[in-house]
Amino acid sequence: MKKVVKFGGSSLASARQFKKVKAIIDADKARGYVVPSAPGKRDGKDTKVTDLLYQCYEACAAGQSYKRILDQIKKRFDDIINGLDLDLNLDFEFDTIEENFKNKAGRAYAASRGEYLNGIIMSHYLGFPFVDAADVVFFDENGVFLPEKTNDELEARLASMKQAVIPGFYGSKPDGSIATFSRGGSDVTGSLVARALHADLYENWTDVSGFLVADPRIVEDPAPIETITYRELRELSYIGAQVLHEGTIFPVREKGIPLNIRNTNDPSHPGTMIQAKFDDAADEAHFITGIAGKKNFSIITIAKNGMSSELGIWRRILEVFEAYNVNIAYAPSGIDCLSLVFPASQVNDNLYALMGELQKKFNPDSITLTENISIVAAVGRKMAYRLGVSGQIFATLGQN
Repeated sequence: MKKVVKFGGSSLASARQFKKVKAIIDADKARGYVVPSAPGKRDGKDTKVTDLLYQCYEACAAGQSYKRILDQIKKRFDDIINGLDLDLNLDFEFDTIEENFKNKAGRAYAASRGEYLNGIIMSHYLGFPFVDAADVVFFDENGVFLPEKTNDELEARLASMKQAVIPGFYGSKPDGSIATFSRGGSDVTGSLVARALHADLYENWTDVSGFLVADPRIVEDPAPIETITYRELRELSYIGAQVLHEGTIFPVREKGIPLNIRNTNDPSHPGTMIQAKFDDAADEAHFITGIAGKKNFSIITIAKNGMSSELGIWRRILEVFEAYNVNIAYAPSGIDCLSLVFPASQVNDNLYALMGELQKKFNPDSITLTENISIVAAVGRKMAYRLGVSGQIFATLGQN
């Protein structure tokens, strides 16, 4: 059996956390491929190493004093090394980083160094070979991820390796410069490694015991989700559930690899298992899997007599939104009426220009704007076949 294990920033924030990680890996010999994040916060007042790296790079690139921040970053890693009693010195790596900062290697390079250095420490601590993600994860010259090239190289590089540490979050462009996934992208790297290895399981270790039915900051003591499908996870992630990077599921879903969310601080908890489908018993137990929500949406509603019979009008309306770089989240429609729901942040100063363009091109009977909208989604299996579920949901909204 092959397992890929990814550990998040809170799981690797200190030497104490590193020791927990090693115990988890040692407990199962199948856990041979490790994807580390950069050190996260040790407590509520702490700063993530990635944020410190951004601050340091920006100060250096602007010709401002940066030594204090760089020393703070060095101390974070030295504390981990000393706490693990490792015979390891990162002075050469920090000299290289400082030189590249002075040469303005870019924000992506700066952000990636937390994962890179944590990967080196993890490699020494476990005795596993280190594989630099820049050698096996690829982006094009515009920073667009190249999945097939990455898969081919990862397959070739890892084929003869029974163990390896591959840092998360970053890769390289054709010119050798560093590119990164969006924040939290170490989840994606772990998924890519699992896909390339045809792994039996991808374990994503974090500081929570899987998914909860609702956000505990909003709903008191929500129930845990034991099982969830890829599709349900994608919907909940899209609408605001923040446990995994939303790009994580695509590589493992393609190969049918189950994904297990586990808690580094409670390794005996089974967490949440994610896969393509579950048996009928699991479906019966969780016909509503989870509830999530997002704030700050707007709705533009266009109404025009005869609109539903006008060939191609919806496509032309959507092309106007595309021209303004606005991504439509939902598009509910009625007879001769179309509502476009979109993140308010995407229009900024262009909102009234966009509405003016729609008015000019389509001359609707009415065009209305509704702002400060929240979206709430109830996601689950076989909900459409459960009589009364929609009624209960809408009744609850009405009562509140």
